[in-house]
Amino acid sequence: MKKQYNHYFILALLAIIWGSSFILMKRGLDAYSDVQVAALRLFIAFLSLLPFMFKALKKVKRNQILPLAIAGILGNGIPAFLFTRAQTTLESSFVGILNSLTPIFTLLLGIYFFKTKPSKINILGIIIGFIGALLLYSSEISEVTTINIGVLLIVLACFFYGTSVNVIRKYLTELDSISISVVAFLFVGPFAGFYIFTTDFLEIATTTNQGLISLGYIVILAVIGTSFSVVVFNKLIKDTSAIFAASVTYLIPVVSLMWGLLENEQIKNEHYIGVVIILCGVYLVNKKKFIPK
Repeated sequence: MKKQYNHYFILALLAIIWGSSFILMKRGLDAYSDVQVAALRLFIAFLSLLPFMFKALKKVKRNQILPLAIAGILGNGIPAFLFTRAQTTLESSFVGILNSLTPIFTLLLGIYFFKTKPSKINILGIIIGFIGALLLYSSEISEVTTINIGVLLIVLACFFYGTSVNVIRKYLTELDSISISVVAFLFVGPFAGFYIFTTDFLEIATTTNQGLISLGYIVILAVIGTSFSVVVFNKLIKDTSAIFAASVTYLIPVVSLMWGLLENEQIKNEHYIGVVIILCGVYLVNKKKFIPK
């Protein structure tokens, strides 16, 4: 029972960290482009994990390289760019709400590709979760014929997250969480670092006050909101289940909405209703344990 409470404590801690990451991204965008913010986030996170690199590489087996590459590219790399791009057109609080689609994709991908067998009540939870997501999406459409690209980018990022979570749970259970995180970032961090120094990042950081302030927010985002939290998240996946760990994204909207209120962002009634519906969905999704086929 104590161990179970620890899992929920970790879930809540991750929700607070990741729920705050959207406002940190927003602060980073005050001085840098969305691509620069994402690249800096990945590169700084990679640098913070470097001290563990040599030890981690010694533990990796050949058959774990591809799953680690998937975890790095789909679980960290591409979503970082998709989220910052989306925040150029969407409020940070709304981005946090959309992120709650991750458990739905985790479950669906688990069913079709990772031999997870859900109960009927789990399937009901999927349907309810999607209804809540559709309500959130419809509240952001200004015209019937308009498709909000930012929303689609977040949906794609959640799909990638769901893929990564299932891959880690299925193929990397023998590897400790720090090693998973360190080696996964090896597939994205160096490339992000190479790119960032081809931009005007240094000029912005050294010649403007806002550039230095925004860089400070990005460092917090990278070290606390990325490298540290990814290590903790990977351990949670290994200790519990893919869908339980992914459920953290259902708590994130609560934190991001609180930040949105503090930032005087426009929070619509549909957002609150959508969150309640999605939370009902995740309750049903987690109602019973998954039984491997």
